[in-house]
Amino acid sequence: MESQTTTAYNRRNFIRSTAALATGFGFLGLLGKSEAAHAIDDKITKKDGLLVIGPKEGYTPLIGTLVSMLNYNRNTVVKLVQSMSMAELDHLHDGHANSIGALIMHLGATDKFYQINTFEGRQEFNEAEQKEWGAAMELDDKGRKEIKGHDVQYYLDKIKAVRERTLALLREKDDNWLLAIDPEWSKKEPINTFWKWFHVCEHESNHRGQIAFLKSRLPGAKPGKE
Repeated sequence: MESQTTTAYNRRNFIRSTAALATGFGFLGLLGKSEAAHAIDDKITKKDGLLVIGPKEGYTPLIGTLVSMLNYNRNTVVKLVQSMSMAELDHLHDGHANSIGALIMHLGATDKFYQINTFEGRQEFNEAEQKEWGAAMELDDKGRKEIKGHDVQYYLDKIKAVRERTLALLREKDDNWLLAIDPEWSKKEPINTFWKWFHVCEHESNHRGQIAFLKSRLPGAKPGKE
């Protein structure tokens, strides 16, 4: 069993290491895009893939890490729904449920909202965006009435187009932008741009779970493993 002295020593070392890491990332955020990418490349493996969370080529370090999480979440959603039929996408589990098709569109609507909010500073959709994404953002009765009759590729193309725009715009930003506090959203407590896009990640994970549940309850569905 470790002595109290050893435990305290290890704890102090952990705190010092964590502080050093945080300082390092803070320093990287102050660098320009090319300098930051170069600085971190010297310390990490250059391997890339869906199961590698971390900086990505073409983005500043923190934005690249965010992008790696966005990419992983989106891939799991696509894999879950890509073989579904129109009837399955339109199916309503009960009178209060949203269809799987509507939930996929909701992911695109959320991505679109945070896109216009963080890159353009807007707090709501314009008229054209509301027409395209309003039902998907609201869901419930409006979504049940309006979002149906499309095959899976329709939904995947819609959310892919929005995400590609988001990723392109993120390439133009740096870590200082990502960490900046939004005064409009921070009336009660500080909220920064990083939290907004982290929320997009957790939001997509949450609805992926809903989609998985609804898929497992489709008529004729086989018992799930999860």
